[in-house]
Amino acid sequence: MFNNIFNVDKMNNQKHRILLIEDERRLAHLMERRLIRSGFLVEIAFDGEEGLQKAQSQEFELIILDLGLPQKDGMDVLKEYRAHAYSVPVLIVSARSRIDERISGLEVGADDYLTKPFDSGELIARVNAILRRTGNSRTSILQASDLTVDLTKRTVQRGGKTIALSKTEFSLLEFFLQNKNQILTRKRIAEQVWGYTFNTGTNIVDVYINYLRRAIDDGFDAKLIQTVYGQGFILREP
Repeated sequence: MFNNIFNVDKMNNQKHRILLIEDERRLAHLMERRLIRSGFLVEIAFDGEEGLQKAQSQEFELIILDLGLPQKDGMDVLKEYRAHAYSVPVLIVSARSRIDERISGLEVGADDYLTKPFDSGELIARVNAILRRTGNSRTSILQASDLTVDLTKRTVQRGGKTIALSKTEFSLLEFFLQNKNQILTRKRIAEQVWGYTFNTGTNIVDVYINYLRRAIDDGFDAKLIQTVYGQGFILREP
């Protein structure tokens, strides 16, 4: 479930407070460790009643919520939490993967839905994406070596040179930077940049990575985007 669990991407040194409501203790502590390594502060609740009490009595920037909880089901936690007009974003993380269950979670008030099993890098990417959408991200700057991306202004610079990217190239670069120094498979890139319905049997991922390489690596000694043969691609910071 958790690939590359010990890879560290302390993205922007953020110190957001996250409430993790998860009854499976081993998984909860793995998720806690990954979130802390990415710069977050984490509070854990192991059942629905405890989770709801903490959510209502403490301040958090994000709640990560399992659905199959003891004491109070996660869906009931979410309904009651939203009924009291709390607006903190909620990311559901659940083994309930049927489309109607995912739709129900979003309709009740979740901001995103991640099905188990999942990759730890995807968890961090979803968390950061929610925080940016809801205005809770403390910084909009992503960096690797002499490459700087401003997510708010949607500008890219390397070595003082401004680089123009298409919308898809920008999204692809953002995903690489969110997971720098981690190997990303073609399937994972396709799912995150183009969506879950994307046909990974095409070569569109390779095509756009070549576009991105020409844009940000050509003319520079250090090549940031590298191929890991048989596995995928990596944005490796020198």
